Amino acid sequence: MIWNMGNLNVAVLGPEGYAKNLGKRGTASDITFYNLKRDADTVTFVEPTRYPERLAPLFYAASMADAALVVVSEITPVFGEWVLMLDEAGVEQGYIVLQNYLTPGDLAPFLRGTVFERYEFVDEDSIVLRDRLLARAHARESVEPAAGAVGTIPLDHHFNVRGIGTVILGCVVQGGVRKHDVLKIYPGEQAVTVRSIQKHDDDFDWAAEGDRVGLALKNIESDALDRGFVLSSDPGIRTQANLEVRATLVRYWPAPLTAGMVLHLGHWMQFIPARVEAVRDEGDWRRPTLTLVLEKDLIYLRGDTAVLHYLEGGKLRIAGSIELP
Repeated sequence: MIWNMGNLNVAVLGPEGYAKNLGKRGTASDITFYNLKRDADTVTFVEPTRYPERLAPLFYAASMADAALVVVSEITPVFGEWVLMLDEAGVEQGYIVLQNYLTPGDLAPFLRGTVFERYEFVDEDSIVLRDRLLARAHARESVEPAAGAVGTIPLDHHFNVRGIGTVILGCVVQGGVRKHDVLKIYPGEQAVTVRSIQKHDDDFDWAAEGDRVGLALKNIESDALDRGFVLSSDPGIRTQANLEVRATLVRYWPAPLTAGMVLHLGHWMQFIPARVEAVRDEGDWRRPTLTLVLEKDLIYLRGDTAVLHYLEGGKLRIAGSIELP
C-alpha cells in the first residue's frame, strides 16, 4: 500500500493545452485533466477545453481548484472573465505567468479587490513550476478518515470498465471515504457500495478531502449516472429545486436582476438553469433576495456558495454568487 501525502487541484487558464508542459494528459471531455506525480505527491491540472464558447467548463475548472495557474498574454474580455470566475468561486491561491512583455502593473487595475491580489507572479519555467506545485501538494498531507466519518464526492466523469463495473471520477470535497463504505447517490438517494478506491492509478483503502479519486461502485449502472450527481454519506446533504437566497452581484453588473431572467447556477459539478421568479431588495440592488425555480434539484450543503451565470450577458456572463440556505 502506498502512503499518500496529498494532492493539489490546479485550474490552468491560458493557451489551450498549456498544461501538457506540466503533466501527463488524462481524462478529456469539455474539461481536460493532466496529472503530475512524484513519489507520493500528486498535482491534478484542470483545463476548460471548450471554453470560451461554453462557460460551464470554466466554472467546473474553478470549482475543482485549490489553486490557479493563469497565463496572460494580453488583456482581453476572456482575461476579465477568468478574474471574475476565480474570484466568485473563491480560488484564493494562485500563480500568474506573464507573456508578451506584460508587467504586473498592466494587470493591477483589473485585479484590485479580487483574489488575484494574493496571487504570485512567477517566471515561465515549467520545471520550477512543477517543483513548487508538488511542494504545495506535499504540504497538504492527506489524513486517513476516522471510522464512520462522512464524505462527499461530486461526479465529473463516469463509465463502465470491463471486469470492474461502474467507475466514477471526482474530487473529495468534504470528509473522506473508505473501501466498502455504503454511500448514497444524489439525486435519488440510491445506496451504493465502494468496491475499490484509486488515486492517480494506485489502489488505496481510503481517500480524504482534496484527493482526486476513481471509485468502483456496486449496485448502480454507469448509465444511471450523470455529471453533477453527488456521492455522499453526509446526512446534511440537501436537494432543492426552489430557492430563496441572498445574492451578491459582481461590481461590473450593469442593472438590477428582474423576474423572468434565466440564470445558470454553478455548484460543485452542477450547472443548472434557474428562472428568477421574484426579486426584492432593501435599497441595494446589488444585494437582492432572489426567488429561483431550478430546472432540476440542486445538491448542496448548507452554507455553500454557488456562482450565478447569465449566458445572454454578452461579454459579461458572470453575475455574482449566492449563499445556499
